[in-house]
Order: sequence, then structure tokens, then C-alpha cells
Amino acid sequence: KGKYSLIGDAIANEEDSDSGLFYKPLPCFGCGIGWFSFLLGFVFPFAWYFATYLYFTNYYRRDPRERSGLAASAIAALIFTVALVITVLVLVFSGR
Repeated sequence: KGKYSLIGDAIANEEDSDSGLFYKPLPCFGCGIGWFSFLLGFVFPFAWYFATYLYFTNYYRRDPRERSGLAASAIAALIFTVALVITVLVLVFSGR
């Protein structure tokens, strides 16, 4: 009947396709590894470097929802590193 074809119900075909891939919650209390590392980095800055490593090794290809958190952690790691280098240079050259 007509010119349209039935493509099926996405919920019914969830097991057969990748349509249900992003229905599962993210790890680390549901906020993802990237955002969890970003928040944890304010207490343990090494977490930012771990997330930066994951970002540059394309970990977000497993789940694109992780990309923004990993990128935020990479930017925080960059800012922290620049601030640390400036602080060390000021302390070294100030004569202390």
C-alpha cells in the first residue's frame, strides 16, 4: 500500500543494531571518565594527565559522550602545567 516502506521499531530491533548503544549509563557514577577525571583533578591533578592521555589515544571513539569531558581535562592539564612552570620560574629567579 502506497510508496512508503516500513523500517521497523527501533526498540524492537535493539538487540540487532547499535541503536541501544548509548542507552547504557556512563562509568564513574554516570558522568563518564572524562568529567570524573576533570572533577577529581582539582584534588589530584594527575587525573587530568590520565584523561589527556585517554583523549589523545582516541578513547572517546568507544563512546562519543566521553569526548567533552576528556577535552576539558586536557585543557585543565594544560592550564595547570603552565601555571606550575610560571610558579617554579618565579621562585627560582626571585632569589629564594
